[in-house]
Amino acid sequence: MVRTVAIAILAIGMVSLPVVAAEEYWVARDAVSKQCEIVPKKPDGTLVVDLGKKKYASEGEARKAMEALPDCKKK
Repeated sequence: MVRTVAIAILAIGMVSLPVVAAEEYWVARDAVSKQCEIVPKKPDGTLVVDLGKKKYASEGEARKAMEALPDCKKK
């Protein structure tokens, strides 16, 4: 019984791990249009350039950081 419960808890933990890891956001700028955006995966550096060099736990944090970056200020 204890072994079955332990295996079930372990299986649930392994399934939910990718969901937790997906909650990361980066501030990036499109290399062609020069528009800043928030992306859910690390920019590749060619088509989308990482501006903040930092990942954020929530989209709100990334939005605040994007507004503070001088490269993202609207002219």
